[in-house]
Amino acid sequence: MTDLSAFPIASRWPAAHPERLQLYSFPTPNGVKVSIMLEETGLPYEAHTVNIMRDESWTGDFLALNPNGKIPAILDPDGPGGQPLALFESGAILLYLAEKTGKFLPADPAARYQTIQWVMWQMAAIGPMFGQVGFFHKFAGAAYEDKRPRDRYVTEAKRLLGLLEHRLEGRDWIMGADYTIADIATLGWVRNLVGFYGAGELVDYAALTHVPAWLARGLDRPAVQRGLEIPARA
Repeated sequence: MTDLSAFPIASRWPAAHPERLQLYSFPTPNGVKVSIMLEETGLPYEAHTVNIMRDESWTGDFLALNPNGKIPAILDPDGPGGQPLALFESGAILLYLAEKTGKFLPADPAARYQTIQWVMWQMAAIGPMFGQVGFFHKFAGAAYEDKRPRDRYVTEAKRLLGLLEHRLEGRDWIMGADYTIADIATLGWVRNLVGFYGAGELVDYAALTHVPAWLARGLDRPAVQRGLEIPARA
């Protein structure tokens, strides 16, 4: 029997299957990257809901695993060398799972680093910029009379979508014929921008061709459909 007692998070979110990889998350655009990846790879795992609406990611048990207080995080009892590995940051987790399973990351060195560059682009640009659009369009920032902050992030979101549109011209996926962690990292954010945030009109989403087609292909994948609902919000 795998023993996770050394990790405080296992007390707050006990593992029914401690031999499996443990996922601590919430179904946000960042959170679902990892659940989609786990569903795509078929790696056995157990999902725990960390309700960020109740600030559960700021409890001492969670902070002991991720001092940055953000979801997602994982605890793999079978990490490198057979030792447990705790890991946070969704991009790092995607890379780890790709290497662990040998899936969704090209073996060719050039293609590998090009894929990683698109993951880093999502982490550094798509996520922060789309998140700010959501804040100023749907959440508390929508009440600000001064619309210049919103418009700044909308302009940048449109630029990023234009870059993605150009990249997808003549390609099914960001890296071409192969679906990779670059797509897994980005799908949930584009879906959220035009869906949950309701910002499609603001960013002229209807004027795009390749991005909507790519998003539809991604959302049609059964593993993506499952991953978008994991873990349950309740």
